[in-house]
Amino acid sequence: MTEASEFVVHRDPVWRERSNFIINAELLEADRPRRFEQIFAKQLGEDRFEVCCIPFFLYDIALGDVVVTSAKGGRKYVVDKVVEPSGRYVFRVWFGETVYPRDEIAEKLGEFGALLEWSSVNLLAVDARDHAHAQQVADYLAAAEADGVLMFETGRSA
Repeated sequence: MTEASEFVVHRDPVWRERSNFIINAELLEADRPRRFEQIFAKQLGEDRFEVCCIPFFLYDIALGDVVVTSAKGGRKYVVDKVVEPSGRYVFRVWFGETVYPRDEIAEKLGEFGALLEWSSVNLLAVDARDHAHAQQVADYLAAAEADGVLMFETGRSA
């Protein structure tokens, strides 16, 4: 008998037209049942894939990264590691109970050239194309956080 799992899905991945496969990445959370984030990807080889969505919960994986997968726990195509970083950056924005219009924040980030994916009405994943762009996005988000409009984090664990 297989252990029950939950899946986080991407309804509108930013590079949907580029993707041709869905892989899984295990979310390691001690206080929750086994969960996976389903990642839209472009298959480059038997076990190599380019990430075609902005991760909602994963750390150290970004849009455009090339990852390798293996079979784990009875599942095929589970992310093992990044083998070619894209140089892109991930931010996650949490709006929570704020009354500030989320669309205004998203619109401003879009004006900066950031790519966006909504996980829910409260959680927005943001992609920045390089270090300089990431700094611009981080500065904007830090100012909004200081104003009490949102909370944010980066997608890097270190």
